[in-house]
Amino acid sequence: MHILFVVPYPAGKAPSQRFRFEQYLHFLTQAGHTYQLEPFISDATWAILYKPGHTLSKALGILAGFLRRFLLLFSVPKADFVFIHREASPIGPPVFEWIIAKVLGKRIVYDFDDAIWIPNTSAANSIVAGVKWHHKVGSICRWAYKVSCGNSYLQRYAQQFNPNAVVNPTTIDTVNLHNQVKDQRTEKLVIGWTGTHSTMKYLEQVVPVLAELEQHYDFEFRVISNQEPQLPLRSLGFRPWRKDTEIEDLLTFNIGLMPLEDDPWAKGKCAFKALQYMALGVPALVSPVGMNSEVVTEGVNGYICATYQQWYDGLEKLLQDHDLRTRFGQAARATIEARFSVEANRPNFLALFA
Repeated sequence: MHILFVVPYPAGKAPSQRFRFEQYLHFLTQAGHTYQLEPFISDATWAILYKPGHTLSKALGILAGFLRRFLLLFSVPKADFVFIHREASPIGPPVFEWIIAKVLGKRIVYDFDDAIWIPNTSAANSIVAGVKWHHKVGSICRWAYKVSCGNSYLQRYAQQFNPNAVVNPTTIDTVNLHNQVKDQRTEKLVIGWTGTHSTMKYLEQVVPVLAELEQHYDFEFRVISNQEPQLPLRSLGFRPWRKDTEIEDLLTFNIGLMPLEDDPWAKGKCAFKALQYMALGVPALVSPVGMNSEVVTEGVNGYICATYQQWYDGLEKLLQDHDLRTRFGQAARATIEARFSVEANRPNFLALFA
């Protein structure tokens, strides 16, 4: 088969693409299939997309993306499947999806890992906030041959429009990428968090906990992100996210945090931060939102924290006991290998094109 991947971002750039389908592409080749990856955003536009300003360059980049989408329609007829991640274009109605499904009659596999039907526009891309056309998600689900959903909450939404909606979780490559395990016997303890600027707001609930803990324990709270945080913590440290040092940087964590707010947008989250920590043998402390409670088992591979005291108690126990951190880390790694690894999910992913 020939599979056309219609995606928002350049290859190797966005976590949602890297961990939802890019790491499976070689399996398609091994099975004798061919594929074509077609991003909407160019590398040049990606470099400025989430930076303030650059309004004209961003607008020109979007226009160029629409031109590429128009020209791409001439390549669609030779595809057996068209895999659309999130949307064919970031703004406007689902014109390209409609043409692909209804005019050209192609089988669409529609994939998303967030509650993208809910407006959640950041200040950095507010220029397109009014024309995002979030309600198109239901229409694309209806036209799709199958819908690939990151968790059961997203699946339930998609099933309103299409009975062929399946859970295809975000997964970790435990063989080629996240293939090391944290040594918890370190002199300096690091509590860590990684994510983009858009999810940094979720740290607000744990800042008071960390401020209290740093009065009694010696640790660094290390943030890995695309922007430096401004938090009132003397323990705060920052490392800019870089793809080439991603694993090395995450391995500096002794404990990983994934706080979330319990709102409809966060319910669509696929526990990606926790998956990354746990794959490296780092116990995770998470809010009971989205897929977090499916990934973390309380008192086995991490802690599920809904209150100030639960965050404090869980962190204090792990800060005090390296054997507990090691035991949780080993259980965390085993969880990822068994349920959320590329190898474990490979049949499920390939079945999307059955």
